[in-house]
Parts: sequence; C-alpha cells; structure tokens
Amino acid sequence: MNESLLVNDSSATPVNGQAFPWMAESLDSNGSLEFSTAPLEFPVNPWDIMLCMSGTVIACENAIVVAIIFYTPTLRTPMFVLIGSLATADLLAGMGLILNFVFQYVISSETISLITVGFLVASFTASISSLLAITVDRYFSLYNALTYFSEKTLQYVHLMLIGTWGVSLLLGLLPVLGWNCLQEQTSCSIVRPLTRSNVMLLATSFFVIFVLMLTLYFKICQIVCHHAHQIALQQHFFATSHYVATKKGVSTLAIILGTFGASWLPFAIYCLVGERDYPSVYTYATLLPATYNSMINPIIYAYRNTEIQRSIYMILCGCFQAKGTYRSRSPSEV
Repeated sequence: MNESLLVNDSSATPVNGQAFPWMAESLDSNGSLEFSTAPLEFPVNPWDIMLCMSGTVIACENAIVVAIIFYTPTLRTPMFVLIGSLATADLLAGMGLILNFVFQYVISSETISLITVGFLVASFTASISSLLAITVDRYFSLYNALTYFSEKTLQYVHLMLIGTWGVSLLLGLLPVLGWNCLQEQTSCSIVRPLTRSNVMLLATSFFVIFVLMLTLYFKICQIVCHHAHQIALQQHFFATSHYVATKKGVSTLAIILGTFGASWLPFAIYCLVGERDYPSVYTYATLLPATYNSMINPIIYAYRNTEIQRSIYMILCGCFQAKGTYRSRSPSEV
C-alpha cells in the first residue's frame, strides 16, 4: 500500500493516504481515515517506522526463547510449555508488525489489510491469553503444590493452550469473515477496518483478563506471604527472612502486573472512548506502548529464569559447565 497514515487536522485540507491497516487510513470529508489507492504523497510515517522497529525487536527476542525451549529437552514442564506459548504469540505479533509495514507501502489491497489485522488481533490476543494461562498455572503450582508435578497438570495445561489459541484464532478470523467496516464506513472504529463493536469486544475481553490476573496474583501474594511466614517461624528468623521473602514476592508481582497494565490499559481505554474521526496520533500513541508488552514479556518470563539462562550459556559458550546440582523449578519460583 503506497500511502501513509495522516493525523486528523481540522485546519488542513483532507488528503488521501493509507497507513497502518488496523486504523483509519486517510481523511475523508468528515475528518475520518479511510482506504485510498492514491500515490504516496508524504514520506513514510514515523509512527509506522517505530512500530516496525518494535516488531523487529519483539521478533528477535522471542525467536530466541522459542528456539531454546524447542531444542532443550529439559524444558518440557508445564511452566515452560506456557512460556513457549507466550513467546510464540509474541513472535507472531512481531512478525505481523514487520509484515504490516512492508505491505502498507508496497501493496494496496483490502484483502491484505483484513488478513493483516486478523493476524495481529489473533497474535496479541494469544499473547494476553497466554499471560492469563501462566498466572493460572502459577496459582495452582502454589495452591496444589503436592500434586502439581503430575500428568493431570500437563493435561490441563494442554487444555488451556487449546482454549487460548482457539479463541485467539476465532477473534482473528472475525474481520476476515465479514465483521469489518469496509462496506459501512460509519461503523468504523479507531482501528480500521475493525468495527466499533468488534473493538469494544476486544477491549472488554482485555479488562476481564486483567481483573482475573489481578485476583489470581492477589491470591498468589497471600499464599507466598503465608508460606514465608511459616518458614520464618520454623527457622526462627522471622524479622529478616519473612521480610525479604515477602518483599521479593510482592515486588515481582508488582512488576508483572504493572508492566502489563501500563502497556495495554491506555490502548484498551481509548478503544472504548475513541471515535473514528479522532486524530490518528492518539491511536498510534496508545498502540505503540501496547506492543512494548510483547518486548518485555521474554525478559520477565524467560530471560530471568535460571534454566533458560543456563541453556543460553551452553549455546553461546559451549564450555559452560553448571555448578552444583541441576533441578527443575516450579512456576512460583519464576
């Protein structure tokens, strides 16, 4: 698509152009953005460049995680299966951002636009849903610690993965199957060609997942604090060990939820309150931080894990020899 996304400006004459296929693409007489096959009239939109750069970093980071988990036999526990699912979803999201940048300045096609937006919706939905699945797994690893390492756990993890990717694929197919605003411009949202009702559904789903994660992590925090208290009493070091363990657990949970909320909440809120004729810069400014969540996920969930670090060292430094005994950690330790 040889066009660029233009920011709505009431003082400027509407100009045809196209950009991020999700969003409204060029200004019509009502100030909204729509598709156009007009030649490129402006340089490449810097917002599109930043999104492409974000997608490149996301793809590289998560490709390493996927490769490590896939080629390391010891990383087959439920925890790493879910981390692999998260990394795969983020990898696809990063690739989608790159392909979107290529397609929008090369091919002008509504079909390509629908496929791109569907691919990105499915990828980001799978990423967010995988975060919820990891949260559920962490909760059960603490709540049912004695029976966690069993075949039943692996079965429910597989069921969560089927549900996660099944729902994500369905949501991604909706625009392609007809739930779009290409035929009815008045129904467009801030993310064209998605309809306003479709965007509201996605935003509402995000808030449901966010509330569930808040609830589960609050329960996890309670369990961690209780365990730390019991251990401290047994070892007679309540003042020190209980404080350190509790502080570490709470700070980790705060980082996880804070990063997730800071990344996605602005865009989710704007999806609910934004209108199609709002300046596109608002959409870009809230969408770009949302992509950063997929950039930070591998750092929080993968690269901080000592077993993945060990695998990286073994790949990069063939002479690396692990000191001490090797043991598989539970999700509660990650």
